[in-house]
Amino acid sequence: MSDLLHDRYTARDCVVRQQFTVATTPAAMLPDDGWPGAGPCREKAMTILKAALAASVSLAAFVSATAAAQETAIAPGVADSEGSDSPSETIIVTGTRRTDRTVADSPVPVDVITAAALQTNGYTETNKLLNTLVPSFNFPQPSITDGTDTVRPATLRGLSPDQTLVLINGKRRHTTALLNINGSVGRGSSAVDINLIPSIALGRVEVLRDGAAAQYGSDAIAGVINFQLANKRDFSGRATITYGRYESHVNGIEGFTGLAVNGAGQPTLAPEATSLTNGVFNTTTTGKDRHVDDGRTVTVAGPVGLPIGEEGYLDVSAEYQDRNPTNRTGYDPRQQYDRIGGLVDSREFTVNRLNHLYGDADTKDMKLFVNAGAPITDGIELYAFGSYNFRDGASAAFFRRPLAADGRNIAAIYPDGFLPVINTALYDISGNAGVRGEVGGWNYDLSGGAARNRIDFFISDTLNRSFGPTSPQAFDAGQLQYSQTTANLDVNREIAVGFLSKFSVAGGLEYRRETFQIKAGTPGSYAGGTFGGASGAQGFPGFAPVIGGQRVDQLRSRDNVSAYVELDADVSDRFNVQLAGRYEDYSDFGSDFNGKAAARLELVKGFAIRGAASTGFRAPSLQQQFYAAQATNNVNGVLLETVTLPVDNPIATALGATALDPETSVSYSAGFVFDAVSRLNVTVDVYQVSIDDRIVVTENLTANRAAGATGAGAAIARILDGAGFNNTNAARFFVNGLDTRTRGLDAVGTYRIDVAEGRLNLTAGFNYNKTKVKKVLAAPGPLANVPGIILFGRQERLRLTDGQPRTKVNFSADFDRDWLGITARTTRYGKVLAAGGELGPSGSGVFNDLELKAKWVTDFELRATLNEKYELAIGANNVFDVYPTKVPTGLAGVSATNGANVYFPSTNYVAPWSAFSPFGFNGRYLYARATARF
Repeated sequence: MSDLLHDRYTARDCVVRQQFTVATTPAAMLPDDGWPGAGPCREKAMTILKAALAASVSLAAFVSATAAAQETAIAPGVADSEGSDSPSETIIVTGTRRTDRTVADSPVPVDVITAAALQTNGYTETNKLLNTLVPSFNFPQPSITDGTDTVRPATLRGLSPDQTLVLINGKRRHTTALLNINGSVGRGSSAVDINLIPSIALGRVEVLRDGAAAQYGSDAIAGVINFQLANKRDFSGRATITYGRYESHVNGIEGFTGLAVNGAGQPTLAPEATSLTNGVFNTTTTGKDRHVDDGRTVTVAGPVGLPIGEEGYLDVSAEYQDRNPTNRTGYDPRQQYDRIGGLVDSREFTVNRLNHLYGDADTKDMKLFVNAGAPITDGIELYAFGSYNFRDGASAAFFRRPLAADGRNIAAIYPDGFLPVINTALYDISGNAGVRGEVGGWNYDLSGGAARNRIDFFISDTLNRSFGPTSPQAFDAGQLQYSQTTANLDVNREIAVGFLSKFSVAGGLEYRRETFQIKAGTPGSYAGGTFGGASGAQGFPGFAPVIGGQRVDQLRSRDNVSAYVELDADVSDRFNVQLAGRYEDYSDFGSDFNGKAAARLELVKGFAIRGAASTGFRAPSLQQQFYAAQATNNVNGVLLETVTLPVDNPIATALGATALDPETSVSYSAGFVFDAVSRLNVTVDVYQVSIDDRIVVTENLTANRAAGATGAGAAIARILDGAGFNNTNAARFFVNGLDTRTRGLDAVGTYRIDVAEGRLNLTAGFNYNKTKVKKVLAAPGPLANVPGIILFGRQERLRLTDGQPRTKVNFSADFDRDWLGITARTTRYGKVLAAGGELGPSGSGVFNDLELKAKWVTDFELRATLNEKYELAIGANNVFDVYPTKVPTGLAGVSATNGANVYFPSTNYVAPWSAFSPFGFNGRYLYARATARF
């Protein structure tokens, strides 16, 4: 593995050397497909990626060949609902430590997603699959959000991505090192990268839709997602190749034919043009929507399951995915070049106006998962599972125009402007091992695990404007690292209690250590030069080692220990009660205790009511406490040094920052289960989750040092100057800023019926979810005395309350008969409000808001099985080519301040779809899949 990492660094160093020595225009470095970035050196990186995949598959083949010679009895794995007439009979392992709990018996709602459901889809990204299968799961796909373009978070029940606990085989999965700091859903969170988990490695997924911190610890406020790796225990496997691409007519983006001109042959200005030197031109179009054919994605996967002895198992799953970027940008009508003698530059008529890249990032993924277990003596089993992932990603920032008024380009380097590219290299490794068995009537599970996630940032096709014409065009921008180490002991047993039908007790201990570190980029990526203008790499300034006189690149760490007890009692055959309590102690903020009570009562056979009440918490992540970054922003023509600060940074503490407290929650749920009809299961649950002290990032607290300035900006300047930070213009940091309440309803129904000599599986799901901000906490420290201070603004509040669908509906039908299979799914995504900032002068009352209307998105697949070993499938995701509501352009309204017309930002032309769309904005995806089983 060390050799592989060395080779990956060699590949990236190749890019650095290449781009630092190229003195010609960047166009000379573009690959054939026009995607800027690593250029020819990417070929070497891909060679290494493919070699890693080949090594993984070779390993699986070698072990398989060895195992094939053994005469082994096939031992079935955990019972799957696919083999049962009633889905409610599926055994679950999430939300309980009992070994006989079924879906219908559970006092809290649990969804079970089978491996078959994950495989009948054109998408191979696990987040996208769950988005179409789980009504309360949401996966927006933002663009131009830096690292979030390649590490996209998902949410459950409309809460933050880091308020859902993710498990693999019942063990806590580590989060990513990335902090989502830009304007996406989940801003300010650092969550688990679910897309690192290959769907082909899974036996099933269990989604617990209820607070469970008392059982599992921090983060389980919205619920728990437990990914169960396959453990087939027999010699079997398959090889799958999936090919897909987007074939779409971009709804509302008409083909560009040229600029509209006047009688003198000069372009005419649109009403929102601010001046002749920074204009927006009127354009002419074909009148027909632009057609796109992009996003080619090839996924090669090879899971192999094989026995070890008579009862052991080894599953090896390898997946390689090559996803080309998509581009749904609009034509840029803005003036690109400075006027010459009052006339437009002739290049305005020939320049490529599709100058942005707005869509999915270019990614290359390699995923390797191993799951193994074998008995060593009677009643004692050793087990282990682990993963290794790396991902090469390339996404774009906003285009830097050659126009002098744009203020970010150097014409001597990029005479036609440039598009900075953010290259990310993600490395992720984890491993867990343990022993389980029985001693003295107690079942025990003793385990340990370690994981590390690292993201390197390399910015190409860029410059540091403050260095002038001698600026390099590529920079190593630094690195983020996160690690987690755990040790667990879990025990449980059944105890005979005379007046109870069944009584089980479980308990356990956990130790966890976490670390986080920022590693600085090369000085040119963040430093300022003597030429003037913005310092740092354009598009993504590098991480600096020192901010506000404090080193921010030191290793940060914390430890916590916890203990829990869980009691589960069947008072009778129809009445169950569950109690749990957990104590946690953290080295950085202290201790916390949480409890849970749940019950289920079967009133008549086949109809039961259930309910739960619990408290929960989420510890502030190390990323939220210690992330640091700086950038120079152009605000109304003025360059402002803006910093994102750790809570213990001297600048932050001068403004009132304090150590973060944990978020705390109180959750209630109540519902019913109906399974009186054979093969039919219906669950309906209502819920409420109240969260106090939610951790949010503040607005940019901007100082106003102008002579005679008053108001909040002047007060912030006095605070900073009084503390000796005269050069700091704007700062932001994390605070416990909000109390919220989320209420909702989940309904899920499944039904199986024999029809036309085949079996038809029908599923329906509905989620209603509404979040309300109950309280905005007071500004801390000296900020409390600043008049008119806005610590958490309108846009950020609306992002929490309206930035995700209020409702979501899923319908699916799967039909299988002999060699033929058909799957049809449709999902209705409810309306979303993409809230924007205020347009025009303060108090104008005009905002850059957009209501995304509810949309139906439909998928269809047809597949055929040959000789029970080979399967061919074709299909389409978003078969009707549906797009979200288009972002508006032009006139936005009339200012209440001065009565002047107010226009939407001109960037709305080039980013015509909101990143808050719950189903993305790529259009129709066509695919074919071939599978061979052995």
